[in-house]
Amino acid sequence: VQLQASGGGLVQAGGSLRLSCAAPGRYARTFSNNGMGWFRQAPGKEREFVAAIDWRGGSTVYADSVKGRFTISRDNAKNTVYLQMDTLKSEDTGVYSCAAAGRPTATMDSSQYYYWGQGTLVTVSS
Repeated sequence: VQLQASGGGLVQAGGSLRLSCAAPGRYARTFSNNGMGWFRQAPGKEREFVAAIDWRGGSTVYADSVKGRFTISRDNAKNTVYLQMDTLKSEDTGVYSCAAAGRPTATMDSSQYYYWGQGTLVTVSS
């Protein structure tokens, strides 16, 4: 499954961005049955978990660093998962990637994700 993330860019601290991650239509069933997650990797750092959502969109989990600022959601009819990022900080800078888990639940465990998309760069200027 090839996932395509988009929506990154340059934004000032305190601003907002909305990322999208789409799965090709032929993978609609895989997408709609699986939990989805967002991860990020800052320059010189390891990839870290950001947010995850279960297959129905009824359960979410967030990294402590983004709680209250980021919101993950999904639209299975459009095979798309979103990450609304508000009150951005310079430490949110990084390449954001979406991934599909091999399970229907929301999980922060990166080893549970089997399908990864190309990332989109988010740069927050202070």
